[in-house]
Amino acid sequence: MTHAPRNPLAGTVYETRTLRGVRCVRLSVLTDETTSPERQREADDRVAAELNIDFGTGDALREAVDLDVSASTFGPFDRPELGGWLARPDEYDALVWWRFDRAIRSMAHMHELAKWARDHRKMLVFAEGIGGGKLVFDFRNPMDPMAEFQMMMLAFAAQVESQSIKDRVTGAMEAIRRMPLRWRGGGRPPYGYMPAPMPKEHGGIGWTLVPDPDAVKVIERIVRELLEGATVSAIAVGLNADGEPSPRDHWAVKMEREKGGKTGGARGSHVVRDVFKWTPAVITRMLRNPTLLGWKMHKGKPVRDAEGNPIMQTETPILTREEFDRIGAVLDSRSIDNKERKDTDALQLRVIHCDSCGGRMYLSKPTKNGASVHAFYKCNSSARGDVCELPANVRADWADDYTTAEFLRVLGPVETTHVVEIPGCDPEPELRATLREFEEHQEQRGRQKSKHAARAWQERADALDNRIAMLEEAEKIEPQRIVTSTGRTFADEWAEKDTAGRRAMLIEAGVRLDVRRGVRGGWRKLDTRRVTFSMSGELDPAAEALAGEASALESVARGDSPTEGASVRLVEPATVAEPVRELVAA
Repeated sequence: MTHAPRNPLAGTVYETRTLRGVRCVRLSVLTDETTSPERQREADDRVAAELNIDFGTGDALREAVDLDVSASTFGPFDRPELGGWLARPDEYDALVWWRFDRAIRSMAHMHELAKWARDHRKMLVFAEGIGGGKLVFDFRNPMDPMAEFQMMMLAFAAQVESQSIKDRVTGAMEAIRRMPLRWRGGGRPPYGYMPAPMPKEHGGIGWTLVPDPDAVKVIERIVRELLEGATVSAIAVGLNADGEPSPRDHWAVKMEREKGGKTGGARGSHVVRDVFKWTPAVITRMLRNPTLLGWKMHKGKPVRDAEGNPIMQTETPILTREEFDRIGAVLDSRSIDNKERKDTDALQLRVIHCDSCGGRMYLSKPTKNGASVHAFYKCNSSARGDVCELPANVRADWADDYTTAEFLRVLGPVETTHVVEIPGCDPEPELRATLREFEEHQEQRGRQKSKHAARAWQERADALDNRIAMLEEAEKIEPQRIVTSTGRTFADEWAEKDTAGRRAMLIEAGVRLDVRRGVRGGWRKLDTRRVTFSMSGELDPAAEALAGEASALESVARGDSPTEGASVRLVEPATVAEPVRELVAA
């Protein structure tokens, strides 16, 4: 195409040549139908036809589509699609938007965009401006400063409007948070719930939350497996293997959208995933979230009424307080077990100790001439910065065989049991949490500059104080302990476990092996006078009696008694948790 020669009007809207344009589309919320991408495209196409602007077609289509992107948060140069086009100014002559707010929401952003347009001689077009007419800012003529001035004036108006909208929305959300059972609407609800129209008996205005049957089934499964003894990691693996959508993907499926999306992170470091998987952190965070109790939460804290009581967002919470505390207690107990090492084949890690200093002994695997020799446990006092007067060491296979034999002699024939500890209704956890919230609130005392802020601070302080007083007077329901038989023995369990599993059994039963320093000599087996096997834990009286019988029978069968110097101390072995059925209402 032959271009007209340069003249004072060259590059202005009065030129008749076809301009290369980029159609710009932006949407803050994907579900906003009033500003849909289709509506924006239609407006852009209409004004482009009037101004002889061409967007191209097919693979040559010039379009910047940024969906679910806030103009208040992300400037034009920070948006994925538009930012890419702004980095390639030689490929077009004009940028076209539907309205001003689709491009910018602040004066700072508009200043950057106007400076860029002036430097690169571009035209900025808005299909619908003030009063509904189009706005054209032509920066191709460097002698005309009015375009930039007009844009800055409109940018000021856009920024004021943006702040006004933000204030109105913030005020409305604050009011809705104080309304019992009222869900704010829009966005993703807490996992386990879904929005539903407010029942007429509660006013019939707005939305509330009700249990989501699909999500509740998954929560039931998680709780059941957790209380049956499965680790959070194992539960996550099972959910992913069965294709259960994670909380984030679950809502995408409900809304008939694509699963996955961008992960968080610093600018430019986002990773796009096809799906978001279940992880131990996701499960733990979900199970500890008070939204399962039906509470409204804001910035990680319960929203409370004037009396300090948590405001409910649903009539039908997924969990009761007793169930929530019980699950929390299981997670607390597992937090220690989760640290158990899986990267060592030392059977007696955390079990075997030096008798002289009382410190743990650790497995050492020496080599000689490149070949492995017998591994042994040794006192590691020097690594702890301590001095042991008589540091001990012992061959690992001798010590492991001895501990295994003693453990199975005492507990092998004993039938294992599942024990369920039901914490009952204990106000103490919520009391502690509310007290911490009150203490954090007290740190803001006297920092309020206005009377309104001081009054709001005092109202919340009074509400928290009222709630603490009520919880202090609440009656505690004592926990229950339910013991059931498994029909299996400790020997059965031991035979099926790997080294890590057997080590866990020893630790749960409170097994301890103290080793004294040996004497020189050509020993071909363990000198049992050097070791003391003991066990402290919780063993039911019947199991203890059976363990005593098993020990006596074993001694008779061996034709001897424990060697002098070797001792066994038996109290009761630890037990494992029992499954809990149907904690959550379907």
